[in-house]
Amino acid sequence: MDQHQDRDQPDATLADRERAVLALERRGFSSPGAKERAIREELGLAPVRYYQLLNALLDDPRALAHDPVTVNRLRRVRETRRAER
Repeated sequence: MDQHQDRDQPDATLADRERAVLALERRGFSSPGAKERAIREELGLAPVRYYQLLNALLDDPRALAHDPVTVNRLRRVRETRRAER
């Protein structure tokens, strides 16, 4: 089964990388550099690609079902930043 096939079904499971992105967002980092380093070393992603994936996850009902606290917190942050522009 294609990992994106059931994107609109909340009961579908997230891919390992998607779960790893949410797990990394749950962690606290002492500095922005530490987070970018973890993104590169642990996920093997460029930070730009990481944030693209994260932003898409915030609109994915599967991510909300998997980790509602983190997703809702990040949605609030995103909306606040959009309102400030």
